[in-house]
Amino acid sequence: MNYRVAFAPEAVKDFRNLSANTRAEVRDAVNRHLMHEPTRLSRSRIKRLRGTRKPQYRLRVGDVRVFYDVHADRVEVLAIVEKSKAAEWLERTGEFDEESSAG
Repeated sequence: MNYRVAFAPEAVKDFRNLSANTRAEVRDAVNRHLMHEPTRLSRSRIKRLRGTRKPQYRLRVGDVRVFYDVHADRVEVLAIVEKSKAAEWLERTGEFDEESSAG
């Protein structure tokens, strides 16, 4: 099954701010992983995020993290963030499950 990939406005802006090499790497990874098997977990590439409703997944592409949700036949890329800023982005933007945030 092929998934349709849509970029949120923030993700489009993030993508445009990447260097040309990194943009190419992210484009290739999105085409390879998110269009075909966005929920297939791997130790080094795709991770299902625990304790969050949004984003659901994270794709690692070198020093960049692609945060996304999967809906039926569509993948929504929410943001593309440098690894060093990923935790901050998640804290600021992520929607957490009730039991995870109580603590």
